[in-house]
Order: sequence, then C-alpha cells, then structure tokens
Amino acid sequence: MSSLLDMRVIHKRYLTKDNLIRTSLMIVSLPIFIAFWWILALYFQGQNFYYLPTPLEVWDALVQAWTQDPATRLSLLANVYASLVRFLLGFLLALGLAAPLGLLLGYSRYANALAFPVIELLRPIPPIAWVPFLLLAASFFWGPILTIFIGVFFPVLSNVIFGVRSVDPLIIDAAKTQGANRWQVFSKVMFPSSIPYMMAGVKIGLGVGWMCIVAAEMLASQGGGVGAIIVGGQTVGRYDIMFAGMVTVAVLGILTLLIGSLIERRVKKWMGME
Repeated sequence: MSSLLDMRVIHKRYLTKDNLIRTSLMIVSLPIFIAFWWILALYFQGQNFYYLPTPLEVWDALVQAWTQDPATRLSLLANVYASLVRFLLGFLLALGLAAPLGLLLGYSRYANALAFPVIELLRPIPPIAWVPFLLLAASFFWGPILTIFIGVFFPVLSNVIFGVRSVDPLIIDAAKTQGANRWQVFSKVMFPSSIPYMMAGVKIGLGVGWMCIVAAEMLASQGGGVGAIIVGGQTVGRYDIMFAGMVTVAVLGILTLLIGSLIERRVKKWMGME
C-alpha cells in the first residue's frame, strides 16, 4: 500500500505534462546546437575560413589531447588536474573568508559601516583585471588562485549579507521573547536563514571562478591548465585544440555546478528546509 502511494506521489510530482515537455526540450536542445555548429563550421570552411572546426574535429582533438596536448605537451588529465587544484584552493579560500565575514557584516551595523566603502570600491572591479598584477606580485602559481579567490569572494559575501538582513524581524523578536540571547539569535535564527543565500552565492561563484581561472591561465601559469590549452592551440594554429579546451571548460563548469546543487540539497535537507 505504501509503495503504491509513493508511486502515485512520484507520478503526480514528476510525470506532469509540463515536466515532460521541459525534459524533451532539454534532451533535443544539445543535438540541435551541435547540428547548427556543424553546419556553420562547414559553411565557413567552404569560404576558406578554417578558424571554426567541426564538432568531429574537436572530438578528435580531445582524443589526441588525452594522450598529449600538442600545445602544452601535457596530457588532458594533467591540464585538468592543474586547473582543478587552482580552482579548489581559490574557491575554498574565498568561501572560508567570505562566509564568516558576510555573517558578521550582516549582523553588525557598525562592522558593515566600516567595511561597506572598501567593499563597494573593490567589488565592481572585474576579477580578470587583477590578473596582470597578481601574476607579478604573487607568482605564476598563486596568481591564478588569488584571481579565483576574488571572483568567488564577492558573490558569496554579498549573498550572505543579504541573507542575514532578510531575516524577518518578527522571528527575531519572537526568539528574544522566548529568552534567546544575542548569540542564540545569531546562531539559531540568522545563520540558518542565511544558508540558502550562501549556497546561491556559491553557485554564482562556481561559474565566475571558471572564467577567472581560464583568463589567468591564458596569460601565464605553471604546470599547464585548460586555459593554457586554449591559448596554446591558438598560438600553434590548432583551432581544434583551442575549441577542445573550451569544451573541457564547459564540462568542468557543468560538473562543479551539479556538485554545488547536490551539496545545496543535502544542506537544506540536513537543516530541515525540504
């Protein structure tokens, strides 16, 4: 009986007409995109414009780069590993600093007043604009990492501050009426309420972080990277390799976004928000 009820709930929740249409559109969108890309590449190549390779040529380049990328002389896995190490270090540094700082600035009006001018001065500067300085000041290893740090830091910080400030004052007053002190209001009310906003900032930061790492690696980096594949392919005239690097970035971005969404669901479930 329970299994039958579960099946009915699943059918009612997921197998609706709207969900089926959306799923079908998502399935066909990628083949349509690849077909359009293929036709466009063949057209340009017919006009003696060989800078846009076909999807098959890019696939062959990915297979070749799996053993050794002709531009960086490293395997695809070695380049991906180098980028992932930089990405994770920069991301974790940003999250570890932005989350507690955002909680503090969202909770304390005085701390926010002190930090607000500096944050608003630095936040509009694109992270990529920092790349030349960071490569010179922090070496070719830490420069890309700090670029990712800047790219991830501000989205997480802004979302956490907004999350703390979005707490309903009535909930805070109710907690105080029940005898909660300032620390209990902060830890039991404000912090849990900021989690969804923090995770939204994390998901934004994941996308920005990949843009930052590619830009930094295209200028200079030690030990290869997906950005080095892209700029190396352009340098040696292997545009199929260049697009293979771009496809690799897209896949890595999708994977990290899926991981971020999975962590978000687990955190919400753990905190009883689902």
